[in-house]
Amino acid sequence: MKKIALFAGCAGAVIAVPAAAQDANTGNGDPIVVTGRYTLPNKIDTATGLGLSIQETPQSVSIMTAQRIVDQNLITIKDVIQNAVGVSVNEFDDVRNNFYARGFQIRNTQVDGVPAAWTLAGGNGETSIDVSIYERVEIVRGATGLLSGAGDPSASVNLVRKHADATDLTGYVNASIGSWDTWRLSADIGGALTSDGRVRARVVGRYEEGEYFMDIQDRKKWVLYGVVEADLTDSTLVRAGISHQDTKPKGATWGALPTFYTDGTLTDLPRSQTTAADWTYWNSTNQNIYATLSQDIGERWNLTANYNRLRNTGDTQLLYLYGGVDKATGTMDGTNPYKSKSDSVQNSIDAQLKGQVDLFGREHEIVLGVLHSVLKRHTDNFEAPLPWLTDIPVLGREGVPYPEPVWGTTPKRNEQERIEQTGYYGAVRLNVADPFKIIVGGRVASWNQRGFAWSGPSDYGDDNVFIPYLGALYDLAPNHRVYASYTKIFQPQNYYDREQRLLDPLDGDALEIGLKSSFFNEALQTAVALFRIEQDNVGQVDGPEIIVDGQLFQPYRAAQGVVSKGFEVEVTGQPMPGWNINASYSQFKADDENDVAANTDQPRKLLKIFTTYDLTGTLDGLTIGGGVNYRSKAYSDGTNPTTGAAFRFQQDGYALVSLMARYNVTDSLQIQGNLDNLLDKKYYSQAGSFSQYRYGAPRNFTIAANYRF
Repeated sequence: MKKIALFAGCAGAVIAVPAAAQDANTGNGDPIVVTGRYTLPNKIDTATGLGLSIQETPQSVSIMTAQRIVDQNLITIKDVIQNAVGVSVNEFDDVRNNFYARGFQIRNTQVDGVPAAWTLAGGNGETSIDVSIYERVEIVRGATGLLSGAGDPSASVNLVRKHADATDLTGYVNASIGSWDTWRLSADIGGALTSDGRVRARVVGRYEEGEYFMDIQDRKKWVLYGVVEADLTDSTLVRAGISHQDTKPKGATWGALPTFYTDGTLTDLPRSQTTAADWTYWNSTNQNIYATLSQDIGERWNLTANYNRLRNTGDTQLLYLYGGVDKATGTMDGTNPYKSKSDSVQNSIDAQLKGQVDLFGREHEIVLGVLHSVLKRHTDNFEAPLPWLTDIPVLGREGVPYPEPVWGTTPKRNEQERIEQTGYYGAVRLNVADPFKIIVGGRVASWNQRGFAWSGPSDYGDDNVFIPYLGALYDLAPNHRVYASYTKIFQPQNYYDREQRLLDPLDGDALEIGLKSSFFNEALQTAVALFRIEQDNVGQVDGPEIIVDGQLFQPYRAAQGVVSKGFEVEVTGQPMPGWNINASYSQFKADDENDVAANTDQPRKLLKIFTTYDLTGTLDGLTIGGGVNYRSKAYSDGTNPTTGAAFRFQQDGYALVSLMARYNVTDSLQIQGNLDNLLDKKYYSQAGSFSQYRYGAPRNFTIAANYRF
């Protein structure tokens, strides 16, 4: 009772966190339990496809393990990315988010190593997908064209699904409550379906309801995932699964808050201010159906084939407010009611042959692969009759009193696109000497988009582009390894200049060198990386929006000779038993050939630290922890619409502090609490887009109980 009272005191001060997630199983019969690791001993395919450990991969790789996800109470993909090494997030509104690394947008996403396409900024809810169905998230920073084909030299995010490994019935159930009347129920159950354990299944589910710090918002979400695995023979594994997420935010905002009053002065609105009406919503569904066949060929080779079907849909009724606010009346003139239904379906097949060969008395690894995917997406709009209302009261209102329009019943297709991608790749790791390895590979990539989107055609792409990859690793000592890697950059882009001409694809080179070390029998790992990225045709915002054919249009210019260079440092693992830590610092500088700063809306410096410690003695069973995320200033240049003077939309550097505590009531029952934004920092999670800004979440807490069996 003494320990329970002690924890209750800590939880009251900390008001802390999580719904428990579970770590990956290591073999048949292993229970679904948290292992307490921030490091990963597993081999991964995210960077090279060769099945190498993080220490063997000649690029910067970070893993958000199941334990990190639990400790920090991370719920969505956005939550994970916000806490990952060297990565930043810009929130556009309640649904859309953009991710960045090394100064460039992250467009490459994989699910179990298979490339997946998202709609613009995750407009169909992709960036808000719940991570309860994933075992871990792998992030490879830098260009990843070998496996992903087209892509920016930023990073690739690989979501690793939970698999049905356990033969004994095992799992967890979890319940949590938190700020803004938020509550969740979660479960993860797996085990054998046959007495011999050759057929296994796993089911994961979560339900969530709650409000938000902005007025009139109400959120509901449910997630369900199921997978069945079968060992057809000792060398043949088949796996099939389906995940489905349904998200329904009411009172959802489209866009953000106005920066200016109509007299040209700056607004400073409360964080609770909304620009949504009570009839607005932004519903989305995210579904993934997949099947895998894995066949061992002898003891040294494996052939794996995958089929994936990703479907993301949106169903919206929204209100967009733009322009300035009348300081005296609190009203706004610029309004745009919007109703749409959108559908995005991607079908992909891929195969990979991996194995070892003997040459010159040494064993070498080789991988060969092929991928073909087709994405079809469209958006239909239902028009609100003109004229749209003006002089709408906004400030000081809990919801904008804009009556719901009588929507048109005939849909108008404003977007219809087909994206086809084909890639053939191969790589070999040459075991030149015991301490020296070389990786040589390449990909022949074709990427084409056809169709139309809003104001014009959407036809661009390229065929049979060769993307080389070269890496080298040298062991200075058993626990110290230096590495270097090089790859080309290829990324078609859908940006247009002021004359409505499509910008040419991104073209460039990415180089990286680094040192990876391990200590205490690999319990603690460190990495230091230096990188240099050279690119041409980098799309940059070219002044304020202009009117084209009656619609707002953002022109871009193609910046040449853009160089991004910087370094990253990461320390992760256990310096001593019971102490987990992940600490990282990243910094870059990006300028074009005229020494003009590029992508200034991204912070140049990121510091992220999170740590937990298991107490002993009379406090045995209690874990305490906390962290800090710092990002330096970021800005974008525009104009004051009233005065016409140049204006810099800027968020200064800031730090967010978090705390957590967890107590093991029994071996099976845990209670945890998390407190985020401890100091209640008021900051922008996005500033400058269409002369608007959005606040990040204020101080908030979660308390959860988790029972595992």
